Formats: sequence, C-alpha cells, structure tokens
Amino acid sequence: MSVLKVVEIMGNSKESFEDAVNNIVKETSKTVRNIKSVYVKDMQVCVKNNQITEYRVNAKVTFGIDGNNS
Repeated sequence: MSVLKVVEIMGNSKESFEDAVNNIVKETSKTVRNIKSVYVKDMQVCVKNNQITEYRVNAKVTFGIDGNNS
C-alpha cells in the first residue's frame, strides 16, 4: 500500500514561473525525500515601475512516505 503526503510551499524567482517551481523542488528536496509531483495552485508577479520584479508560485508538493519519513 502506498501512502502519500502533501505540503503547501511558496517559491519565488526573479527569472520566471518555471524557475520558481524549480526552486520549490530544489529547496523541498533538501528535507523531503521521494517527491512524486508538484501541483501549481496559484501564480503571481510583483511589479515595480511597470516591470515584473519577481515571480511567485504557490504549489502543493506530493511525496511518498514510509516508516522512516513522515
């Protein structure tokens, strides 16, 4: 039987939405093993002087758990 857990994470990037999602996976994988998927729930940008200054992503990260990782 497979058991999965979901955590909600916010990530950001000065480059792009894709880079923000990559940052989420990169940082989350430092403490979470067995990441299965990332569901992008919401996207937003910060704007200053009519220019995008930051891309933000709110995502749900799903990962498998076992007796040693919960």
